[in-house]
Amino acid sequence: MNILKDKHGEGYIYTVIIVFVVVLMLAFATRVLPVFIAKSKLDTFADEAVRCAEIEGYIGNETKNRINELKANTGLDPNINWSTTGKIQLNHIFSLVLTLETDIGFFSFGSFPITLASKATGRSEIYWKD
Repeated sequence: MNILKDKHGEGYIYTVIIVFVVVLMLAFATRVLPVFIAKSKLDTFADEAVRCAEIEGYIGNETKNRINELKANTGLDPNINWSTTGKIQLNHIFSLVLTLETDIGFFSFGSFPITLASKATGRSEIYWKD
């Protein structure tokens, strides 16, 4: 009867369970953290594109060149939606909305597409004579 009450080795089971849970948490983190990094890059992308449009006073070739440069630097290819196009008069507010479809999943258990969105607003710094 003493054999059934013996609790030697019980700690090994708890250790295996704890190690298993820690490994699952690390695996989950490796799948989720890149999404937060992509969101941060997308926010920076939007801010820099809007700043370029503020300085130039219009959304045109210079802004497109800056966006292409940002795409190359960040590795992101978001959908771009400006609130206006062409010349922007001094102190007029405009906005940029970037959306990016990305997958978040847990290896072979499933992949879930999510849409990351970033919005930035700015004011033109150029006075255009009509």
